[in-house]
Amino acid sequence: MLCKKCIGASQVLPLYRSDTLGTIDTSRQPETLPTPIFTTRTTIMKSCLPPDPNPVKPAHSLPPGACDAHCHVFGPAALFPYAPDRSYTPPDAPVEALRALHERLGISRAVIVHASCHGTDNTVTLAAIKSSKGAYRGVANVRPDVTDNELADLHAGGIRGIRFNFVKHLGGVPDVSVIENLVERIAPLGWHIVLHFDAENIPEQQDLLRRITVPFVIDHMGRVRAEQGLEQRPFQLLLQLMRDNPLAWVKICGAERVSAGKRPFLDAVPFAQALIATAPERLLWGTDWPHPNITKDMPNDGELVDLFHAFTDDDSIRRQILVDNPARLYGFEPLDGQR
Repeated sequence: MLCKKCIGASQVLPLYRSDTLGTIDTSRQPETLPTPIFTTRTTIMKSCLPPDPNPVKPAHSLPPGACDAHCHVFGPAALFPYAPDRSYTPPDAPVEALRALHERLGISRAVIVHASCHGTDNTVTLAAIKSSKGAYRGVANVRPDVTDNELADLHAGGIRGIRFNFVKHLGGVPDVSVIENLVERIAPLGWHIVLHFDAENIPEQQDLLRRITVPFVIDHMGRVRAEQGLEQRPFQLLLQLMRDNPLAWVKICGAERVSAGKRPFLDAVPFAQALIATAPERLLWGTDWPHPNITKDMPNDGELVDLFHAFTDDDSIRRQILVDNPARLYGFEPLDGQR
C-alpha cells in the first residue's frame, strides 16, 4: 500500500470534512467549481496530494483588489512539462483552475510563485501572467548564470522577484554566493527575493539576512512549528527581524504548514496576530494553492479566507495586507477611482 505522501496523482481523494472547528464555520456545504480544480495524471510515482476540489464559499468578503500573493500553477504537463530533476510530481493545476478558484473566493489579483517542480523554465508562470490581463505578477526560479537579457525578458513578462528554496525536501540550502550575486543584479530592476525557509534556517541565516540589500519576503511565517509556541527562538528572531529591518517582509499564509496539521489550523492564528502587531505594512497573504506536499489535512481554500479574517478584526489592516502591500511590492495598477 502506498503512503499518503506517495499516492499517485491519478487517485482523486475527496478531502472535504463537514465538522465545525473553532470559530470558523466549516459546516457550510461546498460547491464544486464549474471548472475542475485540477486534472489527473496516470503515472504512479512519488507525488503530492491534489487540492480540495470543493472550496466552500467564504463567510467573509474580501475587499476590491484583494491579492493572493502566494499561489502556484502546475502544468498541464502536456503543455508545460515538469523538470526531469524535480523532487516531487504534482497533479496538474492549470491557470484556468486557479482563475475559477479566485472568482469563487473574491480575489482579483495574484502573484504566481514559480514552483521548483518546473525547474528554472518559467514558461508556465509567464503564460499564466500573460493570460491575466494585468491581474497577475510572478516570482521566478532562475539559473545562477541567467543573463541580463533573460532577466529583462522576465521583467517584461511580469516577474518581480526570485525565489530561493532552503527547505530540506526541496533540496536544502542554496549557495549563498549565488544569492548575493543575483541580489546585486536584480536591484536595478526593482525586484525582491523570496526566501522559503524551514524554521531552523531563520537562526542559521542571520548573517545572510543582514547582508541582503533588496526587499526580501519570508514565506509561510518562516514555517515555524505551532506546537513549539510563540516563544520559540526562530519565531522570536522573525519578529525581531520585522522590527529592525525595513527590507524584511513575511507572508502570513501557509497556516497548514505552521499548524500541527488539523483543519482549520487555528493554532497558527497567534503567529499571524503577532506579526500583524509588529509590522502590518510589510505583510502579504496568499492561499498557497494548490498546496503542494501537504501530508496531513488538506486546506479548503474558502476556509483559508475565513481563517485570514481570524487574524485581525481591523478592516483597515485587512485591506493593507490584501490590497495595499502587494500593490506596493508588485506594482499593480491603482484601482479604478484611486488614480
